[in-house]
Amino acid sequence: MFFNLPYYDVLIGLDATAFPSYYEPWGYTPLESLAFKVPTITTSLSGFGKWVTDYYPESPSAINILKREDSNYGDIVGGITKNLIKLLKMKEEELEKLQNEASEIAQIALWKNLSKHYLKCYELTLQNIESRVESLPNIDAQTAVYFEQTKMIKAPNWRNVIIHRSIPQALLPLEELSKNLWWCWNDKASELFKSIDVNQWIETRKNPIALLDTISLSRYKELENDADFMKKLKDVYAEFKTYMAEKEKMTSPTVAYFSMEYGLHSSLKIYSGGLGILAGDYLKEASDKATKITGVGLLYRYGYFTQKLSSAGNQEADYEAQDFTKIPVTPVMGEDGRWLTVSVDLPQRTLYARVWRVDVGRIELYLLDTDFEDNRDDDRSVTHHLYGGNWENRLKQEMLLGLGGIKMLRKLNIDTDVYHCNEGHAAFIGLERLREYIQNDKLSFSEAMEVVRASSLFTTHTPVPAGHDFFEEGMLRAHIEHYTEKLHVSWQQILSLGKIDVYNPREKFSMSNLAANLSQEVNGVSWLHGEVSKDIFKDLWPGYMPDELHISYVTNGVHQPTWTSPLWKEIQNEVFGEDFKTHQYNPKSFEGIYKVSDKRIWEVKTALRGKLLRRIEQKLRREKNTPYFSPKQLVEIKENLRDDILTIGFARRFATYKRAHLLFSNIERLDKIVNNPDRPVQFIFAGKAHPADKAGQDLIKHIVEISKLPQFLGKILFIPNYDMELARHMVQGVDVWMNTPTRPQEASGTSGEKAVMNGVMHFSVLDGWWVEGYREDAGWALPMERAYENQEYQNELDAELIYNIIEDEIAPAFYDKDKDGISQTWCSYIKNTIAKVAVNFTTNRMLTDYEKQYYYPMSERAKKLKADKFATTIQISDWKKRVSNEWDNIKVVNVDVPNRNKQVIAIGKTYKGEVTLDLGSLSMNDIGMELVVAEQKDEKMKVLLTKEFRAVSQQGSLVKYVLEVVTEYPGSLQLAVRIFPKNELLPHRQDFALVKWL
Repeated sequence: MFFNLPYYDVLIGLDATAFPSYYEPWGYTPLESLAFKVPTITTSLSGFGKWVTDYYPESPSAINILKREDSNYGDIVGGITKNLIKLLKMKEEELEKLQNEASEIAQIALWKNLSKHYLKCYELTLQNIESRVESLPNIDAQTAVYFEQTKMIKAPNWRNVIIHRSIPQALLPLEELSKNLWWCWNDKASELFKSIDVNQWIETRKNPIALLDTISLSRYKELENDADFMKKLKDVYAEFKTYMAEKEKMTSPTVAYFSMEYGLHSSLKIYSGGLGILAGDYLKEASDKATKITGVGLLYRYGYFTQKLSSAGNQEADYEAQDFTKIPVTPVMGEDGRWLTVSVDLPQRTLYARVWRVDVGRIELYLLDTDFEDNRDDDRSVTHHLYGGNWENRLKQEMLLGLGGIKMLRKLNIDTDVYHCNEGHAAFIGLERLREYIQNDKLSFSEAMEVVRASSLFTTHTPVPAGHDFFEEGMLRAHIEHYTEKLHVSWQQILSLGKIDVYNPREKFSMSNLAANLSQEVNGVSWLHGEVSKDIFKDLWPGYMPDELHISYVTNGVHQPTWTSPLWKEIQNEVFGEDFKTHQYNPKSFEGIYKVSDKRIWEVKTALRGKLLRRIEQKLRREKNTPYFSPKQLVEIKENLRDDILTIGFARRFATYKRAHLLFSNIERLDKIVNNPDRPVQFIFAGKAHPADKAGQDLIKHIVEISKLPQFLGKILFIPNYDMELARHMVQGVDVWMNTPTRPQEASGTSGEKAVMNGVMHFSVLDGWWVEGYREDAGWALPMERAYENQEYQNELDAELIYNIIEDEIAPAFYDKDKDGISQTWCSYIKNTIAKVAVNFTTNRMLTDYEKQYYYPMSERAKKLKADKFATTIQISDWKKRVSNEWDNIKVVNVDVPNRNKQVIAIGKTYKGEVTLDLGSLSMNDIGMELVVAEQKDEKMKVLLTKEFRAVSQQGSLVKYVLEVVTEYPGSLQLAVRIFPKNELLPHRQDFALVKWL
């Protein structure tokens, strides 16, 4: 509880206080507490506590002094609890006696009792001075020379000087290479930069732009005269220029890709987790595959936080400002030679944003930044932090991304075939595009909707509610109500795009609903997530069952060149075939891994495990990284870490639904697994919790505390500040990648996909991508179905399954070694993992799916709708308007369908149905009708069959529909008849989702 009162006003009203400090030079707070007759608790590591112990050897009751050490956090908690319980049980007279004792103890620290010690010090000082004076020789005052040793004659007159680097002409390709992120997934290029200065390469966090700024002129001259280096530079630069030349041959549909974050390299801090890493991998693959994608995002001054852990294991968020001159971003200039900017209207002011470009191989990523003098202070901070600030700041970020992003593309003269909204954050792109068609092309709102929807794709990334942004109507109205005038619609019409019930003031505006309503196509990021997404968005199309919706899926993949170790790439280049290098490879190329000997497989895996552990040791040696370990513990950790034992990794965003706590459900069982004398196991954890996620942070702290227990020291480790660099080491170096999400809340889970690229087996709940990826003898799985509705029971069961699988399957397979110390079983699992699992989860396959399912067909349809001055668009819009106006007037004249009350319905027999409708002014071609056969399970309707009626005749407004159907399913089923608008120009039913049930 927080009291908004002065400290001393609160103190006098307390019954007890506790100050369990790890270290205090003195510690006035427990002393002040005693002075106010308040019993207190402190520790042996506070100066005051130590002093009281010396003064009162028998420890008075009014001050409880707990013995504090590096690793007895649990004892301290227990001591405080025990003391407070004892206090609560005291009678009033006992408590009064304790309070008086507290006051008595405080008396020993009164100045009247302490000042005598200062007087004694003064006396001793004077005595020492007198003895020194007597021993000094007599010096003539006129000849004595005295120097004022502390007087500064003049302060240095420092002047700031910036010395710009000057790279010799022969080395200028280094500059060009450093500014294109192609280098970060080309091993030869990154090795080239590393060879310039290994120490500076590490010091600059593998950032070539920052590296080149640290190199001396003499070193540049050395490189210029180094024939070996110059040959490598020539070869790498030639490869780069050949690669970039293909840009002119790109022929795919053009796509604008909008995302709040991009994970391209750890030096460009505009990502936080899986969504950003996926977006970064996607752009890299688009570059490799020569797909014409333009990225749009925001440039954050501070990005996401740097994670630090306190001595107690508490997560601390540290924000480091990015120096834009040290990262691969280039200002974009307008035709007038000035920095290109865009503007977004805010309440009573304008928000301005500068445009930057990031070169990702052949792909351009454009970023918007508000941190400059044209904006007022609170608007400058809009792009300070990724997902930072309050909800109003989040709204401004998403307005800038969506509205500002479209305006930026137009200023760059970019108008693409398809607009891909990567998560709902970017949904405002649809509003701005509607405005363009209405104001520039003079289309009506409904006509503009046809064109915008036809060319818009929405990818949703999470089933977790916290991953979908919602805004209060009042806040939203203050910021975007002016779009009612621009779109010529009412406020309720805009609200209807993001709300189910526009007249419910308590319902917030959903950005995901906005994206879905403004997009022709919607997809999840795995098969299971696609199914879950249908249930999430079902209220948008209430006339259809969730499993009938048009929502589909493209399972996420990872960029193979970015995440695969050079050691594995060397093998792949030998056995995967020439096509593999072209990024148009045949999936069967991955089967080449079976040609590799077990000995070589084992050597690579051992080398990568050792490399990971050396990296961990380097991080542990830096005190600022691990203040939660004492020097003694660090020595023991180094001794216990081994590069020859089974290593399991768990690294991801620390949200509670990820269930990192499962492994620690039974500490005794875990102890037996970790310290098995014949089959030991070590666990490496890493990950960040959102700064506002207290539960996630507590989970990290819990793991740190367990890792400090003697039996787990150096055998269970939490490594702080999980970023792309640490992730690369982990997914390449561990033997097993573990994932334990709550079903079915893992949309995809691409960290495991990165691991399998390196022959690391996946061990996970069948959720996300693993539902499709799991293969026997290529990983391990917990069942997809829940056994219990009660989550605690399910957690308990899953924990036991995890322990059993590690003990009975994983560890025995790893340690089943032959006379040469090689596990042939494990090597076969590695080969299966690469050939049967990794093959299906590259961004190459993923981008190919997007092209086939969405980009090509959507591009064709969008072009058709724009052709001939939007003739088809106007035709569809007019037809929808005509059907909508007549819809409520459609009447059922006659219904004759199978009825169990009139006849016995048997399986395998043919039954007929006949329905007559009065369609008013509509024709038989405008309206379709179908029989829906469903089964009710768990209070949900599952559609088993739909069978469309045939319209056989029309007399005036009366239309007869007939049906013949053969019963295929036995049991208790539900039948219903549904009518719907019908037009071959519609991409799917939910494009015009009017439904009438008979």
